[in-house]
Amino acid sequence: MSNLFRPSAPRRQFLRTMGAAGGTLMLGGLLPASRAFAADVPAINLGQLVAMTGSAAEFGPFYRDAVKLAIDQINTAAKQVFGGPIIANQVTADSGTLPTTGVEAARQMINTQHTPAVICCWSSGVTVAVATSATLPSRVLQIGNGTTSPLVTVLPEDNDLDLLFRTSPSDLMQGIVAAQFANGEILPDVKYKKVSTIYINNPYGQGLSNAFAAAFKKRGGTVLAEVAHPEEVQPTYKSMVSQALKGDPDMLFLPSYPAHTIAICKESRDTFNFTNWQFTDGNASVDIIKEVGPSDMDGKYGTAPGEDTSTESYKGFAASYKEGFGRDSFPPFTTTTYDAAMAAGLAMAAVVAKGQITDASKITGEVLRDQLRAVANPPGEMIDGGTQERVTAMLQALKDGKAINYNGVGGPVDFNEFGDVITPVNIWQYEGNELKTIKMVRAEDIPSE
Repeated sequence: MSNLFRPSAPRRQFLRTMGAAGGTLMLGGLLPASRAFAADVPAINLGQLVAMTGSAAEFGPFYRDAVKLAIDQINTAAKQVFGGPIIANQVTADSGTLPTTGVEAARQMINTQHTPAVICCWSSGVTVAVATSATLPSRVLQIGNGTTSPLVTVLPEDNDLDLLFRTSPSDLMQGIVAAQFANGEILPDVKYKKVSTIYINNPYGQGLSNAFAAAFKKRGGTVLAEVAHPEEVQPTYKSMVSQALKGDPDMLFLPSYPAHTIAICKESRDTFNFTNWQFTDGNASVDIIKEVGPSDMDGKYGTAPGEDTSTESYKGFAASYKEGFGRDSFPPFTTTTYDAAMAAGLAMAAVVAKGQITDASKITGEVLRDQLRAVANPPGEMIDGGTQERVTAMLQALKDGKAINYNGVGGPVDFNEFGDVITPVNIWQYEGNELKTIKMVRAEDIPSE
């Protein structure tokens, strides 16, 4: 059993840290990579949309720092290998965990900070909106760090562009594992016959609810209702909970975000005396424990795209992250956020190593895209991430004209033709004031439906 996420500092402290880190809470906040640029080494701005307010604000500082760690390691290596940093600034903006806010922030970032690549997002709803309305029209490379909606795989706007990637897997996999769990296939003493879902009405919630429902029905279970709720936090969810509880389900499956989940769980308990919930990555949150209360949350289970914590890549990241930011636990998708930034940085390193473009303004999203699979996929030499030594080794290999295959800390970053990856899925549990991973389901062990 390993620790997944436990509280470290209160949110107000997170926000004070944000302000001290260079204004990253505000649009266009810059974290300078270095001022000592080598004249012949181009350096680009790397963008990141991250939820510092809204329903996912609890997670934002972790994802911001994961990108910072990757950039710091890339630039330290680049100074040694190329003679100067290759990421000029970490340009961050608050997505507000809402599509409209994310799109506006992305447009301003692209237009004013000239970011050819953007890490976005944790929320699939924001990811899809930003892709269709900002990055794809501007030919900017976008790498989702916690994006899991099945819609992203087949997004029509990206069909002919191939500029939308992600380091987190499709929820088609999580939906199947969640259904296996609810059906008693993973823990025999946890088995349900009738369930309902309450999901956030965006590509994430709808996609995961549908994937779970289809897989649960295939296993002989009954899905009484799939009930949607708005993306913006509502004053009450009583009517939605009432609809979901018609027919007396054994369990409510809740693919939603923390602020919504808190209200849903409280009303489910206080109004309907129902507390049998199963959770997902979107609500793997210590804030839920605080607000709903550990007595009702303790022992409840959830699923999340996960990582193999026994790999050298993961161990190296965990040690580096703790050393850099003082955190020995982190929420789901912190590792895949690092992988997204590292993949973008390695693509940039490949461009620099070829020596064909020395003007940073000529390095576009398409230029970086054309190197992305080359540095992350076979047949190159597989090199783990996570540590400065190994990142430097990757850049040196690129400079020497060798092919590399980056082995991510959240799992293999082998992008398929749709820009998707495959990772394990973890079963986690609320325990006291923490979340703990209790089992990892390997990707190769997950059935196709």
